[in-house]
Amino acid sequence: MDTAPSRQHVELSLQGMTCAACAARIEKVLNRRPGVQAVVNFATERAQVTFSPATSSVDDLVASVAKAGYSAHLSQSTSPAEEDAKRAKRSLWSLRLLVVSVLLTIPLLAQMGVMFFHLHALMLSPLAQLALATPVQFVVGARFYRGAYHALRGGAANMDVLVALGTSAAFFSSAAVVLLQRNEHLYFESSASIITLVVLGKLLEDRAKIRTSAALAALVKLRPPQARVLREGQWQMVAAEAVRVGDLFEVRPGEIVAADGVVEEGQSNVNEAMLTGESAPVGKTPGSKVFAATMNANGRLVCRVTGTADNTVLGGIIRLVAQAQGSKPAIQKLADRVSGVFVPVVLVIAALTFGLWWWQGNVGQALQNAVAVLVIACPCALGLATPTAITVAMGRGASLGVLIRSADALERAAKVTTLMVDKTGTLTEGRPVVVDVIPVVGDEASLLTVAAALEAGSEHPLAKAVVDAAAQRHLAQPLVQNFVALPGHGVRGEIDGDIHSLGSVSFAQTEGLALDNHVVNKLALQARTVVVVAKGQVVLGYLGLADKLRGTAHRFVKDAHAARLHVVLLTGDNEATARALATEVGIATWQAGVLPQDKAAAVKAARQGKGGVAMLGDGINDAPALAVADVGIAMGAGADVAIETADITLMRSDPLAAIDALALARKTLAKVHQNLFFAFFYNVVGIPLAAFGVLSPVIAGAAMAASSVSVVSNALLLRRFRSVAH
Repeated sequence: MDTAPSRQHVELSLQGMTCAACAARIEKVLNRRPGVQAVVNFATERAQVTFSPATSSVDDLVASVAKAGYSAHLSQSTSPAEEDAKRAKRSLWSLRLLVVSVLLTIPLLAQMGVMFFHLHALMLSPLAQLALATPVQFVVGARFYRGAYHALRGGAANMDVLVALGTSAAFFSSAAVVLLQRNEHLYFESSASIITLVVLGKLLEDRAKIRTSAALAALVKLRPPQARVLREGQWQMVAAEAVRVGDLFEVRPGEIVAADGVVEEGQSNVNEAMLTGESAPVGKTPGSKVFAATMNANGRLVCRVTGTADNTVLGGIIRLVAQAQGSKPAIQKLADRVSGVFVPVVLVIAALTFGLWWWQGNVGQALQNAVAVLVIACPCALGLATPTAITVAMGRGASLGVLIRSADALERAAKVTTLMVDKTGTLTEGRPVVVDVIPVVGDEASLLTVAAALEAGSEHPLAKAVVDAAAQRHLAQPLVQNFVALPGHGVRGEIDGDIHSLGSVSFAQTEGLALDNHVVNKLALQARTVVVVAKGQVVLGYLGLADKLRGTAHRFVKDAHAARLHVVLLTGDNEATARALATEVGIATWQAGVLPQDKAAAVKAARQGKGGVAMLGDGINDAPALAVADVGIAMGAGADVAIETADITLMRSDPLAAIDALALARKTLAKVHQNLFFAFFYNVVGIPLAAFGVLSPVIAGAAMAASSVSVVSNALLLRRFRSVAH
């Protein structure tokens, strides 16, 4: 998809869709416009549209939808509360129509029992049956006539066409018999029952579809409506929309954080479970980041606003989940192609059914079988099979702190068999500390002084550990001149006119330094990262740094193996250190001495094998590897740009969340396969049975309604997915 700055993205809320053919029609109409790329989700009744302002506008998009026979408006133009109110109103109106339809249809259905038991005295007169069926056909069934009119006017056929045509055939043929006073069978119970069952099915389907988006709606409702902001020297409650970047806002114990910000004053614990899925509270002190919609616990905080509304982490999550729910996996393409030609093909089959039975001289059976074909062939189940599962999965993932960028990424994640894992910050906590200081020349203090001076200009976690170790001993850092950083290797600079260097063992070897292999091997066997400090060609000493394993690292590897994932450790450490750490956590395959720029090559090489390859890293240093993997999983970077770049972003710093993501992807793809199978199987079996007269129109209507509801209900089972971390 084109993401150039000249392109704009909007989400349209759609009304009037009744089946997959409607969604395909709207998508086709929108994509006909120059510079427009649209994806329509039948389950959520949304269209994700990217367009060029030079050739189209939002008004043009809305007009195109209207011309196709449907209506649309910007999703952002209505609040979640307003959308809920509209849905509730439509649901109430449908319920009222259903009650009326049921009351009028029951007497007609009762005629079947009366005839079976030969209770002719209880038979309704033909005129009475006509009187009962008419309001069902033209009041309750008006929606189908309107939908059919708009669809045909737009040059397409949809479910409404099938229902309107089938019920009209049954109703008008029976009405002609009554008005012409002919002694032939009446089909009023068929037309009325079909409409009643379809309305019931659509009501149940609509309510189930609302439940599929419940997780996203819950995220939207997390947005705080007000904030306590410092204005004119006083704390004032203002609407969240009035908060600006740079404002000071106060969060009292038990209150919701109103915006993204940085703590200026106070200490507290904040529950961030609504964003990360992690229940343990996070300590906040001056300089800590806070996020909108999280819950302050026991202390007062004064914070400086850094993001509001859609520019908060929560806003980014909502935007990402909404767009992901509206995307389509590759597996949906087959269903789209089928639904695009499905209704016309069904119309031809119904016509052939009617013609063949009529040719055999059975006009009544011809009409009944043709109506059954038209009714049972609704493509709703086919259209709901994939998007409902995707929508539920994206929402469930978000509630667990797992953000999946698109349906395509979800489908690729389900096929992953190899999981390549970065060490620092992934299996370890990412906060290495200096645990061994081994001087060769001079003492520990002088060695640390030189090392800290060289590392002062580096942002690497190991550099920070060295600087912190020197600071804890209150060692002053000498001035470094002509500083040069060699990413993945080490650093070099002048101290008091002499060239000093610091780096990995491999860097020291390339520099031609004479190393003490006994010291190096001893540190490596203890899973230490070895840093060599030198003055010219003289080794001043060695530093051993250790990065504490995460508490869940062992379980992560165990669960990954249980999920039939081949885990590969990638680390820049030497072979002995990599072996020690891999052995400790149970990883059988590792690659040591891998520089950041070489990780991408390692991932590419792994992709040459069978199955998909996922890369799990921190989303920053591992960005090239994340980009070339089939699925890039960024961990613990919820407040950073990883949200906008990774295939999957884990909001909590726990590798177990990656297992959640891959397990959820597998379960979702399984649900999609199940739904598509049942949708195809239903039509492949149902249409021939109807054509051969095995199914009556009433049974066909019930089967059609049940198929849509069953597909949505099966997808909703994904809401029961449980995290392995809890």
